Amino acid sequence: MEKASPKKVKRWSQEVNESSNALDLEPGLFTWNDPQKIAVSLKWSADRSDRRKGTPFGSAMSMLNFYINRAGKNLPSQRRRILEKAKEELRELYGKPRF
Repeated sequence: MEKASPKKVKRWSQEVNESSNALDLEPGLFTWNDPQKIAVSLKWSADRSDRRKGTPFGSAMSMLNFYINRAGKNLPSQRRRILEKAKEELRELYGKPRF
């Protein structure tokens, strides 16, 4: 008897990341090592999206936070630092104060 081929597991968070209805993200965006490049790409996507429900800044920041939060403990500290720096860069691009 043959074994059934293993099913490809697709998590809901992966689905959101790949096919968000709010933003069209560049492939591999969250794996880049340049925080400014990540922020510029998120801004570009958010500014051009006509499907987002909130402000461009809010949509871009939400997508970045979503990725960081979903990765949780599995996100290496160096990657987390890069993404946290991308949040700062995004705030600067939109002229938003830290607090």
